[in-house]
Order: sequence, then structure tokens, then C-alpha cells
Amino acid sequence: MGSGKTTVGRNLARKLNKRFIDSDHEIEARTGASISLIFEIEGEESFRQREAEVIRDLVTHDDIVLATGGGAVLHPRNRALLAAHGTVVYLRASVNSILQRTLHDRSRPLLQTSDPRQRIEELARQRDPLYSEIADIVVDTGRPNVQFLVQSILAQLKSDAFQTPAEVLLPSPPSCVAPEFIPSMSNLTQPEFLPSPAVLGIASMTLQVELGERGYPIAIGPALLDDTALITQAIAGERVAVVTNTVVAPLYLARLTASLLAAGKKVTSIVLPDGEEEKNWSSLMLIYDALLADKCDRKTTIVALGGGVVGDMAGFAAATYMRGVPLVQVPTTLLSQVDSSVGGKTGINHPLGKNMIGAFYQPLAVVADTSTLATLPARELSAGLAEVIKHGAIIDAEFFEWIERNIAALRARDPTALAHAIRRSCEIKADIVRQDERESGLRAILNFGHTFAHAIEAGLGFGTWLHGEAVGCGMVMAADLSCRLGFIDAQQKERLTRLVEAAGLPIVAPDLGHTTWLELMQIDKKNEAGVITFILLRPLGTALITTVPDGVLAQTLSVCARKH
Repeated sequence: MGSGKTTVGRNLARKLNKRFIDSDHEIEARTGASISLIFEIEGEESFRQREAEVIRDLVTHDDIVLATGGGAVLHPRNRALLAAHGTVVYLRASVNSILQRTLHDRSRPLLQTSDPRQRIEELARQRDPLYSEIADIVVDTGRPNVQFLVQSILAQLKSDAFQTPAEVLLPSPPSCVAPEFIPSMSNLTQPEFLPSPAVLGIASMTLQVELGERGYPIAIGPALLDDTALITQAIAGERVAVVTNTVVAPLYLARLTASLLAAGKKVTSIVLPDGEEEKNWSSLMLIYDALLADKCDRKTTIVALGGGVVGDMAGFAAATYMRGVPLVQVPTTLLSQVDSSVGGKTGINHPLGKNMIGAFYQPLAVVADTSTLATLPARELSAGLAEVIKHGAIIDAEFFEWIERNIAALRARDPTALAHAIRRSCEIKADIVRQDERESGLRAILNFGHTFAHAIEAGLGFGTWLHGEAVGCGMVMAADLSCRLGFIDAQQKERLTRLVEAAGLPIVAPDLGHTTWLELMQIDKKNEAGVITFILLRPLGTALITTVPDGVLAQTLSVCARKH
């Protein structure tokens, strides 16, 4: 319920060239009555009996994807049938997500109560162990993107673990959600929306973040996940905990694990729900829970495999578990390779502000496998380009001009262009971190555009816009503010705006309302005594940290933020 099982099931059926069947719809067709009416007249026990009969009939069919009712797992015979006839995939959603998606749906009899949240929590406690008991694949549905969910399922179905002829059954999230049924894997194809996973043709290189005894290397190049010696040279202990998410795990967890096992390491895998909205205390606790359950000690190295969200949360967990354990960053997105994996910033979001809870904690190494960018969705690639543009805008006018000339090549994933963008961005950030590790002065310029961006993310709800999308728009707003104060001219402002737009990023901010903008921007780590601090350009290629008059800020907000 609320997990998107019907939409995912139908899309999955199309990709597998199968029929899609929903057991609830089948019951309604056989009885001529709605599910809610059956509950009302016959009660839940009678409905469960009808459901069991339908499942018994349908699991024997070939070439179907079946979505069952969420309560189907309550019957032991159903669980046995699902497990025996196919591969079970559990679509898992948080209580908050389910509540939000079902709040106004009057067709769900189990939620017609004065306290639907409490009811969902009860169902989750009751059913989650049963889903987990029979699930062969678990997919978190935190990010409301059907393509990500379908791709994740397809990737796991294509893995060696599922190369036996069978049907596939997919149960859904921890409330009243449904399993779905997918047969034989012979028709699986590469997901249509992913670029081909060719290795980017660039030579490997290593940079150094100079922080004395806490300095560390940044390795950049293709196929580094398969380089056992490189991956493990910073890992002294035997125990390794790999933290990743439901999007990255199907793509790269097996490769990284194989490299670690080849070096004699003992590996614990921790797969988190995907999305900026999941960068919270609950997800952080999942890391701690897994570390403690597997008896990970102080010599355990945490490896962050994923984008900025995974890197931030795994880093914060490493900084705080047993008061600090070793950390290695293995970024898999452009944004994390050029920015977030370097410099030691870690943390989680709070409903009132982004990255407000965290720690500075440097990794032992950063391993940026550029071949992982081949499977990066175009929207995520554009989000990473925002941070590349930022580095040129604040400190290197020549690099900014290079980005202008090569933006089309970067969006087309030209290997040479991406290699230069990653290398130069890491050089810039490493040098700034060397001079100001804990952001007491110079390092704050790396937040160019971020004061506006963090307000956008919090105001819309974390995950609505990608972080890089918010940063791109925030840079446009900061350039407008810089121009109004006479720090840059209109031509320089227009150059930055055109480049952000050419990168595939938004240049018009959402209209949060003037009061909301101010309230959200006042919750910023750079501020002092409630006074909002901005990073502005003076001129393009250099930056300054300053406050601005209220009237000028109001003009920028009124011009740059519009109703969509």
C-alpha cells in the first residue's frame, strides 16, 4: 500500500514481456464486489480465504507479473506458494511515505481508522518480518521514481544469484502492500534509460589532500573497483562494512565485495534506502544497528559506496561509531567524485535545515571509479555539473571558461572532458581544504549558491530537487545578488546563468514566499547571531563572504523565485 507496486509491476511486466495481474483486481472480478465491500460484509478472515484461493490459482500461471495484497503473507500457505513458485521481491516503504500516499484514499479498509499512522505502524511491525522471511530481493521505495525501482529489480534479477528459471514474486512494503509476481528471466534486457556501461577511457591518476598526518590520496580512474590492491591499501583491519543504497547496490556492491574478499577481508553489507529525504536519523540508526549486530569492532573500516548522501551518512557513522573508526570513500556519482567525498564533511539533515547535524571526519582514502558514471542517470550527471561550475566560478576563471566551451561534451560523457573536470575540481577542493580544514574562513566559499540551495531543499521537502539542482539555481540567485551589489556586471551574471541552464539545471527558483525564504536561510551554519551570510562573486572567478542589505536580497528573491 502506497509503495507504487501497481505502477512498478506494470512497468516490470512490460520490460519482461509478461502479463500483469493484481490479485485484488482478480478478486473483485470474480466476486463482482469491491475489496472494501467484501471487508464490510464478510470481514477480513473471509477476504483472506478468497485471497489465498486466488493466489493458489495464479502462481501456477506462466508469463505473469503478479501483485498480491499486502496481507497475503499472513497466511503460511501463501508464503510457501510464493517462495516455491518464484523469486520474491519486497518493495519497502517508510511509515511516513505510506501515510502520505494513502492519506486521502478511502478504498483501503484497513486504514479507515481515527489514527491511520498508528495502524500503519502496527501493520509494519506485524508484516515486515514476514516479508523479510520470504524476500529474495528487497527494494526500498524512498525515491518516487519508477525507473530507479524497476532498474534496481532488473539489475538484481540479472545477477548470478537469480539465473535459474523461475517465476518472480514481489511483495510490497511494510504495511498492507502486495507481493508481485514476475516469471522467467530469459527476456531481461539492459534498462532503456541507462547509458551503456562502457568504461570511460581515461588513465588513472592520484592527487593528495595535504593535511599532515591526516592527509590522504584521491585515486581517479576507470575500473578502480576491481583493483584489489588499490581498494585495500588503506584498509588495515580484517573487517570492512560497506554502506551503500538500493540504487547503487545492484550495480556495484558485488564488484567491490569481490575485491575486498579477494584481499581476505570479512565484509558486512549495509544497504540504505535511496534519496536525500532518507538522509536522516532513522537511516543513520540502520548503520549503527548493522554494525552492532555484526559485532564490528574499532578496527572495522567503513567504506562508503555511493553518492553524496551515502558518503555523508557513512562518514558520520564512522566518526561516531565507537568514537571513530576508519573510513574510505568510494564515490559513484559525479557530484560526490568532484565535491562531497573530499574534505571530510559528514552529517545528516534535520527537518529544519540541511546538514545541521554532523562532524568533520577525514577519510583514509578516496577512490573515484569513473566507470561508475556510465550508469548515472542524466539528471544526476547534471546535478554533479553544478559543483564543477561552482569550482570555476569561485576560484578559477580559466576553468570556468573551459567548462563553457566543453559543457556539451561533459553532458555527453566525453571521457577526456569528464577526466579533466573531475581532476581540476578535486585539485581546487583539496587545496582549499588544506588551507582551511574546518571552514573557519576560506573554505566557506565552497558554499557558493548553497545558502539559497539549502533553503530550496528544505522548503520543497528534501528529495524534491536534487542537491545539485538546488545548487545550480542557488548560484544563479547568488550571481543576481552579486550583480545588484555591483560586484559583477550583467554580462558575467548572464554567463553563469547560461552555463547553469546549459548544464541541464533549473535557473528559476520555486516561490517559497519571502518570509519562508528568510526563515530557512537563517538556519545556516555560516550565519552568526541570526545574520544571513552569503558567498558572492567579485568578479567571476573569485569569491567573497559577506552580508547583504535586506532590500537588495528582497529584490533578488522577487525576481529569481516565481510560481511554477
